[in-house]
Amino acid sequence: MGIHADSNLEVTEEIAVVHQPAERQGSPDNSEDLVEPDHAASRARAPGTDAVPRQWTDDELERAVAAILFASSEPLSNARIAEGLEHTTPAHIAAAIDRISARLITTGLPFELVAIAGGWQIFSARDMADIVARFAKTRRDDKVSPAALETLAVVAYRQPVTKAEIEAVRGVQVGPILRALVDRGLVKVAGRSDDPGHALLYGTTRKFLDTFGLADLADLPRDAELVRDS
Repeated sequence: MGIHADSNLEVTEEIAVVHQPAERQGSPDNSEDLVEPDHAASRARAPGTDAVPRQWTDDELERAVAAILFASSEPLSNARIAEGLEHTTPAHIAAAIDRISARLITTGLPFELVAIAGGWQIFSARDMADIVARFAKTRRDDKVSPAALETLAVVAYRQPVTKAEIEAVRGVQVGPILRALVDRGLVKVAGRSDDPGHALLYGTTRKFLDTFGLADLADLPRDAELVRDS
């Protein structure tokens, strides 16, 4: 019985030795050993990269951006799209838009991405204009008269401009037409002049850019282009 008891003791001590945790190599104060792998990767992230983890694959982001632009009735900027989708950045959106644009070209689909009024919008291809026009119905109140177009052109090219300056160019009174353009959102009050009387100054709006398919005012045709097209 004594020998049996000693055998149990020896086995117990052997098990205790086997399961004894190995000592940590190095100093216990070494904080590098205590950093979790995910935290270490986060800390090793290069300066200037996004703090928010990217949760979209390239294909998912392309599909989401394309669907949003297709459904939107107005131009959307990279920042606005990124804010709506979350967990992405304007830079990622810009890259996705480049890929979408390239894909539309290579597939031959009759659509194109157009930079307009500070954002992006999907339009039918320009060579499809005549075909699409057969089925498009323009509302009467969307039409701009020749007199209104002339007034709008003066505002666009000379802004900020006063009513008197517009009338000096056109040679006629433009009060009612100017008010109509303001009511339709194509022209806005852009301030007051420094001349005596401090007349109102007028300029174009983002709706003007959207209506005429311009990314910004720099896209307005210049003298040489107008002469060439006439």
